Amino acid sequence: MNPIGIFGGTFDPIHFGHLRTAFELLQSLRLTEIRFMPAGNPPHREGTIAGAEERLAMVRAATEGQPGFVVDDREIRREGLSYSVDTMRTLRTDFPDRALCLIVGMDAFLGLPKWHQWRELLDLTHLVVAHRPGWRAPSMGPLGELLVDRGTGRINDLHESLAGCIYIHAVTQLEISSTEVRKSIAAGRDPRFLMPDSVRAIIAQSGCYRPKR
Repeated sequence: MNPIGIFGGTFDPIHFGHLRTAFELLQSLRLTEIRFMPAGNPPHREGTIAGAEERLAMVRAATEGQPGFVVDDREIRREGLSYSVDTMRTLRTDFPDRALCLIVGMDAFLGLPKWHQWRELLDLTHLVVAHRPGWRAPSMGPLGELLVDRGTGRINDLHESLAGCIYIHAVTQLEISSTEVRKSIAAGRDPRFLMPDSVRAIIAQSGCYRPKR
Protein backbone atom coordinates (compact mmCIF):
# COMPACT_ATOMS: atom_id res chain seq x y z
CA MET A 1 0.00 0.00 0.00
CA ASN A 2 1.22 3.49 -0.80
CA PRO A 3 1.91 6.04 1.97
CA ILE A 4 -0.71 8.18 3.68
CA GLY A 5 -0.16 11.94 3.66
CA ILE A 6 -1.03 13.96 6.76
CA PHE A 7 -1.82 17.63 6.16
CA GLY A 8 -2.49 19.51 9.38
CA GLY A 9 -3.20 23.17 9.97
CA THR A 10 -5.64 25.60 11.49
CA PHE A 11 -7.35 26.05 8.09
CA ASP A 12 -8.74 29.37 9.32
CA PRO A 13 -10.01 29.36 6.58
CA ILE A 14 -8.93 26.67 4.10
CA HIS A 15 -8.20 28.09 0.63
CA PHE A 16 -6.90 27.13 -2.80
CA GLY A 17 -3.29 27.41 -1.67
CA HIS A 18 -3.82 24.52 0.75
CA LEU A 19 -5.80 22.48 -1.75
CA ARG A 20 -3.38 22.89 -4.65
CA THR A 21 -0.39 21.87 -2.48
CA ALA A 22 -2.21 18.77 -1.27
CA PHE A 23 -3.31 17.81 -4.78
CA GLU A 24 0.19 18.12 -6.24
CA LEU A 25 1.71 16.04 -3.44
CA LEU A 26 -1.01 13.39 -3.72
CA GLN A 27 -0.06 12.89 -7.36
CA SER A 28 3.70 13.45 -7.28
CA LEU A 29 4.44 11.26 -4.25
CA ARG A 30 1.91 8.58 -5.28
CA LEU A 31 0.10 8.79 -1.95
CA THR A 32 -2.95 6.64 -1.25
CA GLU A 33 -4.69 9.60 0.37
CA ILE A 34 -4.10 12.90 2.11
CA ARG A 35 -5.79 13.31 5.46
CA PHE A 36 -6.70 16.94 6.16
CA MET A 37 -6.45 17.43 9.91
CA PRO A 38 -7.75 20.73 11.34
CA ALA A 39 -5.94 21.67 14.54
CA GLY A 40 -8.00 21.66 17.69
CA ASN A 41 -5.96 23.81 20.08
CA PRO A 42 -2.71 24.72 18.31
CA PRO A 43 0.21 25.39 20.72
CA HIS A 44 2.06 27.89 18.50
CA ARG A 45 -0.60 30.57 18.19
CA GLU A 46 -3.04 32.36 20.47
CA GLY A 47 -6.08 30.71 18.94
CA THR A 48 -8.24 30.57 15.87
CA ILE A 49 -10.85 33.07 14.74
CA ALA A 50 -13.41 30.58 13.46
CA GLY A 51 -14.47 27.87 15.89
CA ALA A 52 -13.37 24.27 15.57
CA GLU A 53 -16.69 23.06 14.16
CA GLU A 54 -16.80 25.88 11.61
CA ARG A 55 -13.25 25.14 10.43
CA LEU A 56 -14.04 21.42 10.25
CA ALA A 57 -17.15 22.15 8.17
CA MET A 58 -15.10 24.32 5.80
CA VAL A 59 -12.47 21.60 5.32
CA ARG A 60 -15.17 19.01 4.66
CA ALA A 61 -16.84 21.28 2.12
CA ALA A 62 -13.54 22.10 0.39
CA THR A 63 -12.45 18.47 -0.01
CA GLU A 64 -15.82 16.89 -0.80
CA GLY A 65 -15.82 14.87 -4.00
CA GLN A 66 -12.04 14.88 -4.52
CA PRO A 67 -10.69 11.30 -4.66
CA GLY A 68 -7.84 10.80 -2.23
CA PHE A 69 -8.82 13.68 0.07
CA VAL A 70 -9.97 12.55 3.54
CA VAL A 71 -10.94 14.68 6.54
CA ASP A 72 -9.69 13.55 9.97
CA ASP A 73 -11.14 15.33 13.01
CA ARG A 74 -9.07 13.64 15.74
CA GLU A 75 -7.31 16.82 16.86
CA ILE A 76 -10.58 18.68 17.23
CA ARG A 77 -12.08 15.79 19.22
CA ARG A 78 -9.07 15.54 21.52
CA GLU A 79 -8.83 17.78 24.58
CA GLY A 80 -5.70 19.79 25.35
CA LEU A 81 -3.04 21.20 23.04
CA SER A 82 -2.68 19.71 19.55
CA TYR A 83 0.94 18.56 19.52
CA SER A 84 1.97 16.95 16.23
CA VAL A 85 3.95 14.20 17.95
CA ASP A 86 0.87 13.09 19.92
CA THR A 87 -1.26 13.09 16.78
CA MET A 88 1.31 11.03 14.91
CA ARG A 89 1.40 8.49 17.75
CA THR A 90 -2.34 7.94 17.39
CA LEU A 91 -1.99 7.62 13.62
CA ARG A 92 0.85 5.13 14.01
CA THR A 93 -1.43 3.08 16.27
CA ASP A 94 -4.21 3.21 13.67
CA PHE A 95 -1.88 2.42 10.75
CA PRO A 96 0.94 0.28 12.17
CA ASP A 97 1.99 -1.13 8.79
CA ARG A 98 1.62 1.95 6.60
CA ALA A 99 4.16 4.60 5.70
CA LEU A 100 3.06 8.03 6.94
CA CYS A 101 4.13 11.36 5.45
CA LEU A 102 3.62 14.48 7.56
CA ILE A 103 3.39 17.45 5.19
CA VAL A 104 4.82 20.74 6.43
CA GLY A 105 5.56 24.05 4.77
CA MET A 106 8.94 25.72 4.58
CA ASP A 107 8.27 28.06 7.51
CA ALA A 108 7.09 25.21 9.72
CA PHE A 109 10.14 23.11 8.86
CA LEU A 110 12.53 25.95 9.74
CA GLY A 111 10.79 26.20 13.11
CA LEU A 112 10.86 22.45 13.73
CA PRO A 113 13.39 22.59 16.63
CA LYS A 114 10.79 24.57 18.61
CA TRP A 115 8.18 21.80 18.30
CA HIS A 116 7.31 19.60 21.25
CA GLN A 117 9.45 16.41 21.17
CA TRP A 118 10.37 17.19 17.57
CA ARG A 119 13.16 14.62 17.30
CA GLU A 120 10.67 11.82 17.99
CA LEU A 121 8.57 12.70 14.94
CA LEU A 122 10.86 10.82 12.55
CA ASP A 123 10.38 7.63 14.55
CA LEU A 124 6.69 7.87 13.62
CA THR A 125 6.55 9.45 10.17
CA HIS A 126 8.41 10.76 7.17
CA LEU A 127 8.54 14.55 6.78
CA VAL A 128 7.59 16.03 3.42
CA VAL A 129 8.59 19.69 3.13
CA ALA A 130 6.58 21.61 0.54
CA HIS A 131 8.39 24.72 -0.65
CA ARG A 132 8.68 27.32 -3.34
CA PRO A 133 10.89 26.45 -6.32
CA GLY A 134 14.40 27.77 -5.80
CA TRP A 135 14.39 27.55 -2.00
CA ARG A 136 17.57 26.12 -0.53
CA ALA A 137 17.51 23.75 2.42
CA PRO A 138 19.47 24.73 5.55
CA SER A 139 23.00 23.34 5.54
CA MET A 140 24.00 24.17 9.14
CA GLY A 141 22.57 23.82 12.63
CA PRO A 142 20.30 21.04 13.87
CA LEU A 143 18.20 21.04 10.67
CA GLY A 144 21.26 20.88 8.46
CA GLU A 145 22.54 17.91 10.45
CA LEU A 146 19.12 16.28 10.30
CA LEU A 147 18.98 16.64 6.51
CA VAL A 148 22.41 15.05 6.16
CA ASP A 149 21.26 12.08 8.25
CA ARG A 150 17.66 11.74 7.07
CA GLY A 151 17.28 13.66 3.80
CA THR A 152 16.44 11.80 0.59
CA GLY A 153 15.76 12.69 -3.01
CA ARG A 154 14.04 9.38 -3.75
CA ILE A 155 10.26 9.16 -3.61
CA ASN A 156 10.62 5.38 -3.32
CA ASP A 157 12.26 5.82 0.09
CA LEU A 158 8.90 7.11 1.34
CA HIS A 159 7.28 3.91 0.09
CA GLU A 160 9.90 1.42 1.25
CA SER A 161 10.05 2.37 4.95
CA LEU A 162 7.39 3.37 7.45
CA ALA A 163 9.09 6.52 8.75
CA GLY A 164 12.38 8.33 9.16
CA CYS A 165 13.04 10.24 5.90
CA ILE A 166 12.88 13.93 5.01
CA TYR A 167 11.84 14.65 1.43
CA ILE A 168 11.79 18.21 0.07
CA HIS A 169 9.42 18.87 -2.83
CA ALA A 170 8.71 22.04 -4.78
CA VAL A 171 5.03 22.85 -5.25
CA THR A 172 3.09 25.63 -6.93
CA GLN A 173 2.83 28.38 -4.33
CA LEU A 174 -0.37 30.36 -4.66
CA GLU A 175 0.12 33.64 -2.82
CA ILE A 176 -2.95 33.27 -0.62
CA SER A 177 -2.75 33.84 3.12
CA SER A 178 -5.48 32.84 5.56
CA THR A 179 -4.66 35.95 7.59
CA GLU A 180 -5.14 38.23 4.57
CA VAL A 181 -8.32 36.39 3.58
CA ARG A 182 -9.76 37.03 7.05
CA LYS A 183 -8.79 40.71 6.89
CA SER A 184 -10.37 41.04 3.46
CA ILE A 185 -13.63 39.47 4.62
CA ALA A 186 -13.68 41.65 7.74
CA ALA A 187 -13.32 44.67 5.45
CA GLY A 188 -16.40 43.57 3.53
CA ARG A 189 -14.70 42.17 0.44
CA ASP A 190 -15.78 38.95 -1.27
CA PRO A 191 -13.26 36.03 -1.09
CA ARG A 192 -14.50 34.56 -4.37
CA PHE A 193 -11.77 32.74 -6.39
CA LEU A 194 -9.59 32.41 -3.27
CA MET A 195 -11.44 29.32 -2.04
CA PRO A 196 -14.17 26.91 -3.16
CA ASP A 197 -17.63 28.46 -3.30
CA SER A 198 -18.82 25.89 -0.75
CA VAL A 199 -16.35 27.31 1.80
CA ARG A 200 -17.30 30.85 0.87
CA ALA A 201 -20.96 30.00 1.54
CA ILE A 202 -20.16 28.67 5.04
CA ILE A 203 -18.23 31.85 5.85
CA ALA A 204 -21.07 34.04 4.62
CA GLN A 205 -23.69 32.09 6.55
CA SER A 206 -21.77 31.86 9.81
CA GLY A 207 -20.33 35.38 9.78
CA CYS A 208 -17.27 33.96 11.54
CA TYR A 209 -14.86 36.57 10.12
CA ARG A 210 -17.06 39.62 10.41
CA PRO A 211 -15.88 42.28 12.86
CA LYS A 212 -17.24 41.71 16.35
CA ARG A 213 -19.42 44.54 17.54
